[in-house]
Amino acid sequence: MIKSAVKSVLLELHSIIGLLLSLVLAVIGITGAIMSFEDEIQASLNAAMTQVEARATLRLAPDELVTRLQAEHGFGKVAGMTMSSDPAAAVRVRFARSADRARPSSVYVDPYDARLLGTPHGEEFFATVRRLHRWLLIPGDGNSYGRQITGIAVLGLVALMISGLVLRWPHRATSIKLWLKPNLALSGRGLHRSLHTVIGTWVLPIYLVMALTGLWYSFDWYKSGATWLLSRPGAAAATMARQPPRTTRTSDGRVSIKSEERPEGAPISLDRAWEAFLHAQGDRYASAQLILPQGAGTVVRIRSWPHGAADGARDEFRIDAAAGQIVTSELYADKTTRERILARVLDIHRGSVLGWPGKLLFMLAAAMMPLFVVTGLLLYLSRRRHRRLVRAAPRPSLVPGE
Repeated sequence: MIKSAVKSVLLELHSIIGLLLSLVLAVIGITGAIMSFEDEIQASLNAAMTQVEARATLRLAPDELVTRLQAEHGFGKVAGMTMSSDPAAAVRVRFARSADRARPSSVYVDPYDARLLGTPHGEEFFATVRRLHRWLLIPGDGNSYGRQITGIAVLGLVALMISGLVLRWPHRATSIKLWLKPNLALSGRGLHRSLHTVIGTWVLPIYLVMALTGLWYSFDWYKSGATWLLSRPGAAAATMARQPPRTTRTSDGRVSIKSEERPEGAPISLDRAWEAFLHAQGDRYASAQLILPQGAGTVVRIRSWPHGAADGARDEFRIDAAAGQIVTSELYADKTTRERILARVLDIHRGSVLGWPGKLLFMLAAAMMPLFVVTGLLLYLSRRRHRRLVRAAPRPSLVPGE
């Protein structure tokens, strides 16, 4: 009796949460599936403009490349650049947001003469899908309440998985067939329930991984907690500066240059930052992404992917572009297993940590989210209709004396 009452309460909670969050979860699922193979799609669409003819002459240094690009085409402030060790690869340049907070499209540039090669096809489409996935297109992007809404929806998904598993738990829990085989011979409510519960069991582990990693991007407290849990306490990042200035050690063990050694507004030189990076990495890098400071700071972040490394297996440097000295360096090879999990949260979230089969599996699971919305709604409506019929059914009256 108690068990039945608990399940009745769980069913009501499961239904209410599902109804409130179904539309948001469907949007998150569909957009996540669309983005699963974004890199491969964009690489195919833009293959012609990402390659140039390799030449014997030296490629332009970053500062010269930016200067020529802005002088000839009038682009605004550069926000980042992606450069490759491949002499036949084009440079991708990204720009900072304009005064109205709009971000111009990035461009591909010939690294030998700064010739404009074109704007990436599909970039704006995937950027819109990404904003929809993360922030529901609510203005303000990551600074808006859209970030919290998606986070609450993901927390709701965790509650749906837990309650659904309890509601689904059969008397013969060891029966694989009962857990994993849908009964397609049924029709109506029986078929809807079979599809909802059995396919839900199939994708439950994947949804759990997606949810636990997706919360990383929605709540700072969750990200801080995961970092505290998985990072080495007091571990210092290796510093690789040739002549380090006065430094201070942060609470997480990283070494950073004191603010007075890097005055706000000091002129920065991408060339100095790039030279410091090359001095540290040599020819070990396959591609590198330079991220310029948004304000008046002088620290340039450089993400570096070694040859043959997986997508998320990257090194990261913070370099003072005014002094040309490395502030901090984080080498993927030096990380513990738990720290590598932190470094590859996005790869785990989308399944790419398992290669393309993992990405395909996660894409299919994400694309199934509308199935649970539809079948869950049909089950709810069917249950309501059944209750109305029971209440409306005439009750037999007793004959006096019976």
